Parts: sequence; C-alpha cells; structure tokens
Amino acid sequence: MRYHAAKSFEEAAAIAEKAEGVTRFMAGGTDVLVQMRAGIVTPDDLIDLKHIAGVNDITRLEDGSWEIGVAVAGARLGAHEALCADWPGVVEGMELVGSTQVQGRATLTGNLCNGSPAADGVPGLVAAGAVAKIVGPSGSREVPIEEIPAGPGTTTLAKGEVIAAVRLPARGAGGGDAYQRFIPRTEMDIAVAGCAINLRVEGDTVTEARVAIGAVAPTIRLVKDAADAIIGSTLDDAALEALAAAVSAAASPISDKRGTTEFRTEVVGVLARRVALVAYARAKGEKA
Repeated sequence: MRYHAAKSFEEAAAIAEKAEGVTRFMAGGTDVLVQMRAGIVTPDDLIDLKHIAGVNDITRLEDGSWEIGVAVAGARLGAHEALCADWPGVVEGMELVGSTQVQGRATLTGNLCNGSPAADGVPGLVAAGAVAKIVGPSGSREVPIEEIPAGPGTTTLAKGEVIAAVRLPARGAGGGDAYQRFIPRTEMDIAVAGCAINLRVEGDTVTEARVAIGAVAPTIRLVKDAADAIIGSTLDDAALEALAAAVSAAASPISDKRGTTEFRTEVVGVLARRVALVAYARAKGEKA
C-alpha cells in the first residue's frame, strides 16, 4: 500500500487519477480504517486529506451560507453553537453516527462517500439543499448532495474526483429542520428507517419544504411529493397524513433481519410526521 499525505485537493485528485487498483481517500478514517482492519478492502493507494489547509474549518460565508471542511468531526459540529442554531437537523443526524470516540473522528463527507443508504449524516444535508464542492482532474464543480450516492457503497464521483467541502445554504428567516431515525436499540445501531425535513414558514403556513428519507431505498432519496403535501398547509392532520403517505409511497426497502419491507415502509411514514412537527416548531421559534 502506498500512503500519500496530500497538501492540496488538486494534488489529491492528481494522485487518484494516476493510481491503479484500489484507491481510498481518508479524512476521519472511521470507515476506511475499519474496512482495512476487517480485510474488506486493502487500498493500493491511501490518500490522506487531513494535511490540506482548511479541512478542519467551519466557516460562515458573507452570504450567510456555511462551508464545512472534509475533516470536521461530528463532535466539532455539535459544539458549534451558531451552526447548530441554523441547521440543527444536519447536526443531530451526524451526532447519531457511532460512539463518543467515533464522533471525535467521523465526518459528514466520509458518511456521504461511504455510500450507505442508512447514513444518518446525509438525509439532513439533502433536505437542507446542501452541495458538495468537488475537485477533479478537469477542475472544480458543485453538485447537490442528493446526486452523490449511486447505490450501496458507491457514489457518482468520477475517477480522480474528491470532495473538498460541503456547503449549506443560508438559513434565512422562518426556517427549521430536523432528523429522526428508527433503530432496534437505543444507541449504537444502524437506521432501519430515517427521515429529514427542512421547511420554511410565513406565519403558520409552510411556504417551502424538502423531505429526504434514508435506509428505505438503495440510496437516500429526496421526495418531492412529500414536500408538496405540506407546502401551503398549516401542518394540520390532513397535511401530515398526506406527507406520511407520500413518504411511504417513495420507499422501496428490502426485508432483512432488522426489519421487513412492510415495517420499514410504515415506520418511515410515522417518522415523517414526527420530524415535520419538530421542524415546524423550530421554524416558528418554538421549543421542539
């Protein structure tokens, strides 16, 4: 195995483009190192991103948007009061990843690039309308987060491409988001179903919404029909019922030892109702 300590994303992309065999990038390392120890993967080239300037930064830009470096750990997200105030749903999703020790290393970008449909850190990003800043052999581009996952364990990133940062939009007035999941145990388990909702209100009326679901399809999904079900409503019982129905209709889960197709389909709808009420309360400045 060849270890590379890249000093820039351009250097990392150039190394990855020329590499043959199995290539892995490392920011937090909580996925790739575990996979290596378990013998699941043995990279021919391991490209460490932690030595690149800015990868540990959380930055609020002039337009109010946020840029999160690829090596920012979940623990640092949770300790950032201003980010938590703007995007609590994004943060609380990432805070569900692993133990306290894992939180000290695990990153949003790693959670995204691992390609798990059950990734807790990703639905909140999708619901938020976040984008990934990508550097590759052909230059830089920005891609909506929902376009990155391609299937279990895979992404749409081309050979040589690496995510340089995640950007969250400006929060703006009247906005709120939330994420919840269902797991068999109270801690340290993988989501059986998950849902994130980001919305905006004017008075009591929902004027904008984005709904994302996880662990109930081959990839985390943005569900437009679910958002349409609550836009224009005051989140009354009829709107919540339509939301739950749209979310369940968009789910296509598998059955395994952790939950049947029928169970997951129903539970993700239940979660959507609960998450919507939390996001709605946050948007109105009320205690969730």
